[in-house]
Amino acid sequence: MAESLIKQGKAYVDDTPKQQMKDERAAGTESKCRNNIIEENLSLWREMVNGTEIGMRCYVRGKLDMQDPNKTLRDPVYYRCNTDPHHRVGSKYKVYPTYDFACPFVDALEGVTHALQSSEYHDRNKQYHRILQDMGLRRVEIYEFSRLNMVYTLLSKRKLLWFVQNKKVDDWTDPRFPTIQGILRRGLKIEALIQFILEQGASKNLNLMEWDKLWTINKKIIDPVCARHTAVLKDQRVLLTLTNGPEEPFVRILPRHKKYEGAGNKATTFTSRIWLEYADASVLITGQEVTLMDWGNTIIKEIKTENGVITQLVGELHLEGSVKLTKLKLTWLPDIEDLVSLSLVGFDYLITKKKLEKDDDFVKFINPCTRRETSALGDPNMRNLKQGEIIQLERKGYYRCDVPFIRPSKPIVLFAIPDGRQQPPAN
Repeated sequence: MAESLIKQGKAYVDDTPKQQMKDERAAGTESKCRNNIIEENLSLWREMVNGTEIGMRCYVRGKLDMQDPNKTLRDPVYYRCNTDPHHRVGSKYKVYPTYDFACPFVDALEGVTHALQSSEYHDRNKQYHRILQDMGLRRVEIYEFSRLNMVYTLLSKRKLLWFVQNKKVDDWTDPRFPTIQGILRRGLKIEALIQFILEQGASKNLNLMEWDKLWTINKKIIDPVCARHTAVLKDQRVLLTLTNGPEEPFVRILPRHKKYEGAGNKATTFTSRIWLEYADASVLITGQEVTLMDWGNTIIKEIKTENGVITQLVGELHLEGSVKLTKLKLTWLPDIEDLVSLSLVGFDYLITKKKLEKDDDFVKFINPCTRRETSALGDPNMRNLKQGEIIQLERKGYYRCDVPFIRPSKPIVLFAIPDGRQQPPAN
């Protein structure tokens, strides 16, 4: 095709230095090579095909319109030399077509009727159709849509590579990355992503989308089916002793999800000594009746403190009490050796600015703290979690198991899944 266009006088070979060519295109100045005779162009073209010293200095350019206000029509480059070995064909070829030249040719050749592209390439549409016209190939229609931009998010692969190379993230699958593998590792379901994209439609308006909408859709998909488990923070827990609790621990088999049988069952141990979250203990008052989830009511009889810090609670089971009348419904764990160690990992946006402008240096807006790990204890059933499994920790949120149980000394790693109510980072 390149030779055909050269022979028709619709393309020529130019040996103008790269920067000079760029300046001439910007000014609308014709190249000194623009009016070379066809034989001279073909001679230089053969030098390019052979990758000679002369050919390496040359480019094939379309002979379009150097005065056109749309600068993409100002004699764009069609072919350039490249002697680097190709990953498939080695050093067989010395010249390669540019993206602008190859796309219309391949689209027409392969039977594409509508080329779908984001609106950032709008100025190149006329160039695309002009090249097809000069080639004598059928017209391919272009259908444009706006690029999907997300708040506090970099989508440029060049900028994301900087985070990988500078060890700001683990790799391209890091849960903080807007890559497919990254957001799936954070707990997004493919169905949620598809639904989100379909809801946006093929709009041509430039939109800056919130992540919250995507995570809200995700929550509606995972909540009806994900199993429920219990955890308390390791360094922020208080022991509650039940004076009339069971003399010997006993086990009950309970559903992992009260409304979804497919989640299976779990074994829950009931003891007279149980762990509560310190945050829950701090709001209790003596004489208050509260509900222990999946067990029943208890009355707080005593709150022991040292220097204003709660050290222990004493309570009395009141299982005949109504769970509907209590204000506080508390999660708890039995005080047994079988509790598993957990590492609860939360993530934040990589940058602190909602929308980076064209001239912004993204490095100046890097969020210094984007990963937070908290040690916790979980119910023994979590030993059976599989990598990738999504659960809900009661009253804490949704989590995806990134590293399952291996041995008691190594914690299970759970990644927090946003639920659509996440707050933006502080600047």
